[in-house]
Amino acid sequence: MTKRKKASSSPSRKARGAHASTTSRGSRNAARVTQSEGTPDSDPSSTPAPAATPSTSFTLAAECMVSEATSLREHLAALLDEPQPVKLDASALQRIDTASLQLIAAFVRERAGSGRAVEWHGAAPVLAIAAQLLGLTSLLELPA
Repeated sequence: MTKRKKASSSPSRKARGAHASTTSRGSRNAARVTQSEGTPDSDPSSTPAPAATPSTSFTLAAECMVSEATSLREHLAALLDEPQPVKLDASALQRIDTASLQLIAAFVRERAGSGRAVEWHGAAPVLAIAAQLLGLTSLLELPA
């Protein structure tokens, strides 16, 4: 038997202009990663504000489904060794499947095992419900 390549009439992701920017993605399941180090003081003559603890934010897409699991895994893997706390923003999340929840749980577990923090931002009832059904609420360290 010979292997056949999957036919595709659309250009590849790279040909469509997708790039490694941390602020936008070319797919419908785009996630956003931002580096935050507090807001700079706009008036140089005023006393500087206390420095905020630097952190990295990752915004979950509205739909975290198995079709986008590879992309989610790559984004989370890039944040595993981040020394600052990683903030996971689930405020836009509307749908999540088991595969995506397992990836997120593995990410949180790996970070915790390395003594690195994960913080949740934004309420996503669908995340809380799915985590509860799968018994992952405590592992994910979801807020009450």
